[in-house]
Amino acid sequence: MRKTRAILVTVGALLVLLLGGAGTASAHAALLHTDPEQNSVVATEPAAVTLTFSEGVTLDSDALRVLDPAGKAVDTGNPGHADGKADTATIGLRPGLANGTYTVAWRAISEDSHPVGGAFTFSIGAPSDTSVSASQVQGAKADDVVAALYGTARTVAYAAYALLIGVAAFVLLCWPGGAAVRSVQRLLMTGWVALLASTVALLLLRGPYERGTGLGQAFDLSLVRSTLDERLGTALAARLLLLAAAGVFLSLLVGHLGQLASAPTARAAEPTGDAEEDELRRLELRASTRPQREARLALGVGGLVLALALGATWAGADHAAVGIQVGLALPFDMLHLLAMACWLGGLVTLLVGLRHGVGAPEIDRFSKVAFGSVAVLVATGIYQSWRGVGSWSALTDTEYGRLLLIKIGLVLVMLGLAWFSRRWVTRLRGASDEPDAPDHADSADEADGREQEVGQADDPVRRAQLERQRAALASAKVRRARDGSPVRAGLRRAVLAEAGVAVAVLVVTTLLTNSPPGRVASAAAATAAPGATAPVGTGQPVELKLAYDTGGTGAGAKGTVTLSIDPARTGGNTVKLVVSDTTGQPVDVPEVQLSFTLPDRDLGPLPVVLAKSATGTWSGTAQLPLAGDWVAAVVVRSSDIDQTTQTKSVKIG
Repeated sequence: MRKTRAILVTVGALLVLLLGGAGTASAHAALLHTDPEQNSVVATEPAAVTLTFSEGVTLDSDALRVLDPAGKAVDTGNPGHADGKADTATIGLRPGLANGTYTVAWRAISEDSHPVGGAFTFSIGAPSDTSVSASQVQGAKADDVVAALYGTARTVAYAAYALLIGVAAFVLLCWPGGAAVRSVQRLLMTGWVALLASTVALLLLRGPYERGTGLGQAFDLSLVRSTLDERLGTALAARLLLLAAAGVFLSLLVGHLGQLASAPTARAAEPTGDAEEDELRRLELRASTRPQREARLALGVGGLVLALALGATWAGADHAAVGIQVGLALPFDMLHLLAMACWLGGLVTLLVGLRHGVGAPEIDRFSKVAFGSVAVLVATGIYQSWRGVGSWSALTDTEYGRLLLIKIGLVLVMLGLAWFSRRWVTRLRGASDEPDAPDHADSADEADGREQEVGQADDPVRRAQLERQRAALASAKVRRARDGSPVRAGLRRAVLAEAGVAVAVLVVTTLLTNSPPGRVASAAAATAAPGATAPVGTGQPVELKLAYDTGGTGAGAKGTVTLSIDPARTGGNTVKLVVSDTTGQPVDVPEVQLSFTLPDRDLGPLPVVLAKSATGTWSGTAQLPLAGDWVAAVVVRSSDIDQTTQTKSVKIG
């Protein structure tokens, strides 16, 4: 009990230190600033449009597009990096541009392999109405079918890795005899084939997923070639090569180790009372098991290197490869994947082994392996959580944080089920591992039944009754042979429940890797206030009231923001913000920010430049190029450390 309490206190202290005092880790490229600035009005036409991101980005031929007020392209094409800087994107503009509002649509691939995109506007001379269509501003949204297939392939890849590595680890560390079992061999082959198929699928689907095109482009070789030039494409190609080496490893594991495990062993080294005979038996046993030990050691070293290399194809192309402390994040991510595979894949192997005579010693060894895997998962998981979330508020304010809480909850459920499994293992260790012995009374009844059968063979009713009895006895024998002892049956049920929850953990893990960590702004822009209805803009001014509370104690720490939008239609809109305290009186606060996002089109956030015009009053101009349900996000800061973000939907006609 004291040890458990000490562990909990230590973990809690680590969480407080890591989550409580950290800044937000960067992942997914974020647009920092643009030239011309968003929503700005420039006096003369610029020669080019330049975007600067928080990290390096990869650009394709249509990564940047500039559209005039009529929706026609006015860029020169062939976007590139400004001055060779990987974190920039620039494209030239045609000379002789007329006055009006121009829309810039952009799309890029961040260093962590995720597609990002958006759009913004700027004006030359003076703002104007725009007629840019939704199809011209695609943002970063992928085709629904392609996105679903891509996400499924990622989940299958995780599951296949866990199955392949976990089964091999279980055989090498816990149950060498499993290499000769057909069901275990099928598990290994299933993991290898599934990982191969999912990797090929990801390679084919990546191009359409990045560009938002349909499934018909999956076999476009030009898209596959461009994917191979990216960080993720390189990782997928490396994974295919490693799978070829994994095929050789599996043939050695099943062939060589399986033959050694199924070969006749020496006489058991049980005491016979004769010292010379006992010593001879011990020498024979050691000599017969030495080749197996040497094979397990060689295969274990090779398998560990192969497992870490395969894990690196995920770590090197995802969140761990960018942001802070990359040198530490990469090995931690690889260890996290390896520990996950040893635990989850081992559970599946244990389920199969319980039906094929795996004994208490093997189960006990896996229990120790699982405990070590969980310890590694906790240590690396805490670090990954700190790096990906960065603050307590991000756990509930961002999609990544909420998914992380779900994953933590599922892992805790698995740990609870594992506790029940360990109880069954303890009972199995102290009880007979053999199936229940046949009841002699049952044998006697069977003998009596055979005698009665002989005596009443001509009675049809009795003959039918005997047939039913024989069928019931045969079914009971099959069930006893399959389930073994009640303890083994209970252990199998507990392990099956663990494996079921593990599937949910893998699904949530896939969603986590596809979500931007620490992106509070994007989460706020994508989510309207609960229960809020979207006022309809019909060419008339719209007024929104947003209650806020920064958590501070000074003037303006709590009150209401009144946002007016005129005329609430596409194009230029005059916006006015009035901040009032709890008594309804206008009050000054240090800072107010306003931005608009169109979630359906992955457009925005489009910030609005505000100017203070009176006490507690700010005004500006918002360029909203498309009709739809926009989300207005208002940030109110009442002191150096107290601020809040409130959102509400508004329909722009």
